Amino acid sequence: MAGSQMNPDTRLLALEFPQSLAVYDTYAEAQKAVDHLSEQEFPVENCMIVGTDLKQVERITGRLTWGRVAGAGLLSGLWLGVFLGLLLGLFVEGSGWLAMLASAASFGAVFGLVWGLAGYAATRGRRDFSSVQAVVATRYEVLVEHRLRDRAREVLAATPGLLPDPFA
Repeated sequence: MAGSQMNPDTRLLALEFPQSLAVYDTYAEAQKAVDHLSEQEFPVENCMIVGTDLKQVERITGRLTWGRVAGAGLLSGLWLGVFLGLLLGLFVEGSGWLAMLASAASFGAVFGLVWGLAGYAATRGRRDFSSVQAVVATRYEVLVEHRLRDRAREVLAATPGLLPDPFA
């Protein structure tokens, strides 16, 4: 696809004929290599770091029970109610804003409680745990424009430890 036909966001992430400069085990190592290139006045706008070998990781944070679901729903609804009560309270004159805040917080708490319990009941025990998920890369590849690859390798090779051992 010609450069003029690309989405502006895609164009920002595109390099012309990118080639692999090095592959690192951690993002910090890849970032350190690009930072070193920048310090040596290498045109780093011709580089990109690409996470490869993606995997999804799910960390189990606890067991779900009716009580935990009810408490979490109540608290999230309460916070939403307080937020909406504060917003609506801006349009109420006098001391009526406090009553507005209290009623919005109460309604939010009840709504959050009912919504949380209904959602948990809908799972019918198929997922009785809470978790957080992330997609993570297991390796980080530094790519560079083909015309600058040899120069970038020379810059990194001049400092021990910045180019990983390709046979390791």
